Amino acid sequence: MFERLKAANDMTLTEEFDQSLLPGELILLESAKLFGATNISPNAKQWEYTRKFPIDELRQAIQRGFGSIELPQIFGGPGFSFGTKMRIAEELSKFDLAFTFALIQHHNALVRVAELSPSDHSRELIASMLTGDLIGCTAMSEPEAGSDFSSLKTVAKKVAGGWILNGKKGWITNATDANVCLTYAQTDTSLGSKGIACFVVLGDKEGFIRQAGYELHGAHAAGVGGYGLVDYFVPDALVLYAPGLAFKTALQGVNRARIHVTAMNAGMLESSLSIATQYGENRRAFGKSILEFQGLAWSLANVATSLEAMRSLAYRGARQIMRGEDALDSAAIAKKFGNEQTLSGVAACMQAMGANGLRAEYPLARHLAAAKLLSYTDGTVEMMNERISGAVKKRYVL
Repeated sequence: MFERLKAANDMTLTEEFDQSLLPGELILLESAKLFGATNISPNAKQWEYTRKFPIDELRQAIQRGFGSIELPQIFGGPGFSFGTKMRIAEELSKFDLAFTFALIQHHNALVRVAELSPSDHSRELIASMLTGDLIGCTAMSEPEAGSDFSSLKTVAKKVAGGWILNGKKGWITNATDANVCLTYAQTDTSLGSKGIACFVVLGDKEGFIRQAGYELHGAHAAGVGGYGLVDYFVPDALVLYAPGLAFKTALQGVNRARIHVTAMNAGMLESSLSIATQYGENRRAFGKSILEFQGLAWSLANVATSLEAMRSLAYRGARQIMRGEDALDSAAIAKKFGNEQTLSGVAACMQAMGANGLRAEYPLARHLAAAKLLSYTDGTVEMMNERISGAVKKRYVL
């Protein structure tokens, strides 16, 4: 009994969480780790410096099942858990956050498309997204509407047999190459957020105007950009969420996103810590390994402590979601902590490597830029503080 207890105490947080996954989920996770090491790691620097959206590699990842993790079996997916998606996102982010973000955005769009009313059209979309022939994205943000989602300006007008959409979308992952764009638009400004609906917009139809991708440090592999809609017609069969449902559904999805974003941060931070520690062990100064200098060793100890706490928060949130809870407060706390600690932690790892931490042969500078990018996605730190302060008042004010 003592030996079993000792073995349990020796497990890492990640090993403990992975014990909750099913055998098939663990096999897919191991496959994702191998894909990251052999397909993402050798190419990530090139994607960034050539500003290339890695469509071929993204399709390979999709075809290996990493883009349909939560898709129910009835639609051709494995129907695996949110925890599996979170762990795969964490592992792949060790190699490149931008690629991982693009993959997860496609995954989420595919799972939502499966909620369309069954038809030949919806089945064709799902089949093509499963192979990567069609790439998905979700378009909530606009040039003038980000955190204030309810103020979006894209409008949808009801006509016979469908809707006419006009407006502009911006800051959309995969927008440079996406063909299936889940587009949120206002149907009635007098209803505010209750007037928002979500439509499946196809990139090859008349009225869709794709814009050039953004030049974003650390995120070129995510294909971030925007598109315009000019008298774009959406048939009733491609209305994903009707007015009154779309806004609520979007906010529920944001809580899930904040958890896997925290796990992505953890992946980048572990990668940085591992590289900095190995570098410090091999680098010598004044006749000894630089890891023997207390200032450096303690700095990395602080990073390791933040990493453990970050994982604890992410895994806690994932377990709540897997139990069917919304994890509203947990998601906000996890994302705030993950954003802040990854920025400072990656910077500390770079500092531990001296000027070499800036060299492109190491991913730390890319991780740092990507960590800053994650500070804006799915709610800023300031928004998380608003959410957390509300929870504090609710809990402690008598």
